[in-house]
Amino acid sequence: QVQLVESGGGLVQAGGSLKLSCGASGVTFDKYTMAWFRQAPGKEREFVASIGWGSGPTYYADSVKGRFTVSRDDAKNQVYLQLSSLEPEDTAAYYCAAERWGGGSYRFLDYDLWGRGTQVTVTS
Repeated sequence: QVQLVESGGGLVQAGGSLKLSCGASGVTFDKYTMAWFRQAPGKEREFVASIGWGSGPTYYADSVKGRFTVSRDDAKNQVYLQLSSLEPEDTAAYYCAAERWGGGSYRFLDYDLWGRGTQVTVTS
């Protein structure tokens, strides 16, 4: 069974850090581009970051560049998102997504597989 499961969300003060993890099962992980999206209440789901298959290129939304870092460990079927210098505007549910042989698209419709999300709440 194909499954993506996120973890690591929580409540943090502005300026703090969190590390999100996403574990994949039932897929040949190293053939997938992995991405993180987020969705705040009343807003559309938005791209955060992606990392290509074969440790390919990384892409970031302008709003998180320099603060967030995406990485992957294919041996563990894990993708990570290090969140630093968090701001209240980063409050959202964060979702892991996968696209087979993907090119790191920022469009959520291009991704085949999704996790259920993990909540990040940043207080001021």
